[in-house]
Amino acid sequence: MKTSRHSTLRAGLAAAAALAVLAGLAGIAYEQIGRYRAVRDFPAPGKMVDVGAGRRIQLDCRGTGSPTVVFEAGLSVDGSLSWSAVQPKVAAHTRACAYSRAGLMWSDPSNTPPGAAQAVHDLHAVLAKSGERGPFVLAGQSLGGLYALGFTHRFGAEVAGLVLVDPSHPEQVERVAHFMTESRSMRSRIGIALAPFGVLRAAAPVLLPESPHHSAQDMEAVRAFAPKSLRTQLAESDAADASLAEAKSFRDLGDRPLVVLTAMAPYTAAELRGMKITPEQGRQVQAIWKRMHEEMAAWSSRGRHLLVADAGHDIQLDRPQVVADAVLSVVDAVRSSSR
Repeated sequence: MKTSRHSTLRAGLAAAAALAVLAGLAGIAYEQIGRYRAVRDFPAPGKMVDVGAGRRIQLDCRGTGSPTVVFEAGLSVDGSLSWSAVQPKVAAHTRACAYSRAGLMWSDPSNTPPGAAQAVHDLHAVLAKSGERGPFVLAGQSLGGLYALGFTHRFGAEVAGLVLVDPSHPEQVERVAHFMTESRSMRSRIGIALAPFGVLRAAAPVLLPESPHHSAQDMEAVRAFAPKSLRTQLAESDAADASLAEAKSFRDLGDRPLVVLTAMAPYTAAELRGMKITPEQGRQVQAIWKRMHEEMAAWSSRGRHLLVADAGHDIQLDRPQVVADAVLSVVDAVRSSSR
C-alpha cells in the first residue's frame, strides 16, 4: 500500500514537472514571438545608428536650423517617445533630436553598467556617428536632467544651453531622507527575472495602462518593447545613487542660457501612497524640491527658474507647450549670443 502511494506521488510530481516544463517552453515561445512582432510592427522612428561593438541606438532627428536641441528622457520606459508632444513643436523652429538610451525601446542594450557615464558616452557617440553637430541645447527631464549636466561637464564646448524639466538634484536623497525611505520592489525584480518566459509581456497592459498623453500606436509600441525597457529602467534605478553622487561636481554652467522647470501640481493620492507620506509631508517635500531647483537655476549666470502650477513630474506630457516655449527661449538666446 505504501509503495502504491509513493508511486502515485512520484507520478504526480513527474506530471507537475512536465507541465512546468511545457509552460516554460510555451512562455519562451510567446516571448520570442512577441519580440519578433515588436520589431516588425513598430519600426523605429528616425534611424538606428551603429555606435560600435555591434550596438545600435535609435535616434529621431527632425527639422532644420541651429542650435540643435537634444532631448534626454527621464527614468521611463518610453525612450524617445517621452518627448512626442514636445519635439514637433520645437522641430518647427530648429533641428530637434530625441533618442532612446541603450536598452530602451528600439536601442540595443549596453555591456557597460548603466548610469550617467554610460548614457553620456552613448549620446555623444550617436550624435557624432549620425553627423549631428553642435552647438546643442540639451533638454533633460528628471534623471535625464542629470545626464544632460553630465554631458555638459564632459563635452562642454558642444553645449550652448540647457532646459532642465523637473530635474533630479544631486542631493535630493539626503534632503528628503527624513520624510521617506526609498524602496525598490522585489516584485519588480521577480518580474524581470521571469521576462524571458513572457510574464512581463503578458502583464504589460496592466503595468503600462493607457495614457492620455500618448497615442494608441505609441502605447502599443511601448508595451511591445516593455520586457526589455523595464529591465533597463530597473538597472538605471539601481544606478541612480551613483549617478547622483557623480553629478555633485556638475554645478558650473557658466553663462549658458538655462531654464529650470518645476512641477507644482499637488501630489496625487497615488503618488503619496507610493512615497508613503502624508499630504502635509507631501507639501513639505514639494517645497524642498522647489528650493533645490532654485539652486540649480543659479548654476548659470543666465539661469531662470519657472514654476508650472498645473503639471506633475512629467511636465513634457502634462504641459508640452510650456516645455517647448522654454526650449525655444533658450534657442533664441543662443542665436542672439552668436550674432
